[in-house]
Amino acid sequence: MNKLIIILTGYVLLTSCSTKTFDSSEALLVYIKEPGNEYVYTKTVNGVDFSLLYKPTDILVHQEITGKPSEGEIDSLRNKYKKYLYFTLSMSKNNQELLSNVAKDKQRFGAMVNELAFGMEEKVHLYTPKKDTIMMADYIYPRMYGTSGATTMLFVYPREEKVTNAEFMTFTVGDVGLYKGEVKFKIPTKIMNNEPKLKF
Repeated sequence: MNKLIIILTGYVLLTSCSTKTFDSSEALLVYIKEPGNEYVYTKTVNGVDFSLLYKPTDILVHQEITGKPSEGEIDSLRNKYKKYLYFTLSMSKNNQELLSNVAKDKQRFGAMVNELAFGMEEKVHLYTPKKDTIMMADYIYPRMYGTSGATTMLFVYPREEKVTNAEFMTFTVGDVGLYKGEVKFKIPTKIMNNEPKLKF
């Protein structure tokens, strides 16, 4: 009886830790956008809606592939992108970009454009349970000029051992002018250490 319990326990642990693989990028996106899978997090603070999405390596690889790639090309791209962690942060108010909510105030508009384009390294942070800060490698703020329902940015961090060895990471967003205080997201590192993959 005890032997059977041990075998069943081992099977459950093995299947729960196995890497999920998807036939298409659409299926993978559906999976990571399901809150129960812990890749996406949402909060609303003072009327501002926040959505934070962790993007697995193969999403980035897929975006760069054209045609039918060879196994060597896929491995090369995976090695390139897996060195980093990628987070997409979306912020909106009244289902609009943040800038759309201050458009009539030229001074605030200019200050927020400057903040979003050049100052997010001071506003957005990723750190371990021991409060070790992970230095941001890069971030991208594409101007949408009011054509999108949210201000969406990509943040890139190095995949350091102190990240992968921790139980969770904390991602924080400081005040950019439409809300007060700091918004925090607690992210389990198991989603980074056991990322879903694509069949290329």
